[in-house]
Amino acid sequence: MGQKLSDIELELYRRADEVLYYVWDPIGVAPDPVTRDEYQRYLPKVFSMLQEGASASLIAAYLDNVATEKMALNGNLEESKRVAELLLDWKTEIYRMR
Repeated sequence: MGQKLSDIELELYRRADEVLYYVWDPIGVAPDPVTRDEYQRYLPKVFSMLQEGASASLIAAYLDNVATEKMALNGNLEESKRVAELLLDWKTEIYRMR
């Protein structure tokens, strides 16, 4: 990422990483600890979108696009929207706690 994150940004980054791996998990690898870094290549973009105030719809569209275009999976925009809303809920909670 190239820049030092504040404590609050680091917390958001960590939570986004967890949500992508444990909740989004479009290929179903979460139960295997060896695959813990599977979705980290998409994390910087998701984190950036969160920081920039992207809507749940935009984040969901990105996640759905990753699943369909990068992973060649069937899309599930409703699930992507649920994950995007969870990410935004975490952002709200983290910033509220500080």
